[in-house]
Amino acid sequence: MSLPAEPDVIAPDGSDVRILLQLGRGSMAHFELGADRVSRAVAHHSVDEIWYILYGQGQMWRRQAQRQETVPLRSGTCVSIPAGTHFQFRADSSGPLAAVGVTMPPWPGAGEAYEVPGAWPASPRA
Repeated sequence: MSLPAEPDVIAPDGSDVRILLQLGRGSMAHFELGADRVSRAVAHHSVDEIWYILYGQGQMWRRQAQRQETVPLRSGTCVSIPAGTHFQFRADSSGPLAAVGVTMPPWPGAGEAYEVPGAWPASPRA
């Protein structure tokens, strides 16, 4: 399939989502956060994700129990987000930040993600 021209939904974190393909054990989506925007901090109940950054620059904060880190994001960066990990990301002022994310198992729908305290104040909801 081709990348949809317009977002299908807004993710619980506030990013634009274009739904791609899904199989029985995983799904794939394209996420984009506008320049100078900060996502809401969330965690997932049961879904593991792997993100690959396509373009843009920014940072991702992740926390598991007492361990936390902030990693730079730029084209070619790959990050994991295991279930239960608190995470938040932001795009710098140079332009939007986009990633392809693989979700295992497939995204189950509303209620999978829940808001958590984050590292930065989130951008206002659009």
